[in-house]
Amino acid sequence: MSATGARAPDPVIEPADCLRALAHRLREEGSVISAAVRDPAPQLEPTLGLLAASGPRSAEAPGEYALLFESVREGYLLHYGAPRLLADVDSDLALLAGDYLYALGLERLAALQDLEAVGELSDLISLSAQLNAERRGAEPLGALWLAAGTALACGAGPAHEGAKRDLRAGDPAATTSLASAASATAAEAGIVDVLAAASDSIDFPLDLHS
Repeated sequence: MSATGARAPDPVIEPADCLRALAHRLREEGSVISAAVRDPAPQLEPTLGLLAASGPRSAEAPGEYALLFESVREGYLLHYGAPRLLADVDSDLALLAGDYLYALGLERLAALQDLEAVGELSDLISLSAQLNAERRGAEPLGALWLAAGTALACGAGPAHEGAKRDLRAGDPAATTSLASAASATAAEAGIVDVLAAASDSIDFPLDLHS
């Protein structure tokens, strides 16, 4: 199972259809996980992908940003939670599939030549692993995912980067700092409603000011 290699260009993806597009790609690849791929539940909205697709940084390819961010999210859920697109996979295959989906998201981002965002997603993956290993709870993880999606959409300022450094160092105030930076950036970009929907979908409350 490889995330590299030549393939036909993908059709243009609408952000709202990114989970269905991801499931279709995984099923059509004919890999060891293809038989386990299922369509997303009809009521499932790709709110994190929509967040990543909603800002000026992602405006030239919003569907791609939605898909790659949801790919990384699915990889995370295969490692640490309940996947949305794969059924009946054992723990070893879930880890392998999770790594593959991480690589798929990063590969698609590299194809967009967005090296800044490659760094953002790499930080997201490594910090998510650290927070889970340290059992630091849902709140810092929620703030991290929302902040990363906002950074892909709108860019990462000094407050965001500083909060990530504090989070890696174990500063308990980093969760609030990350959430505040995301909220301020979303307000400036006019995407508060999109951030709020993503926040609700992962049960992480944000104090949002439009």
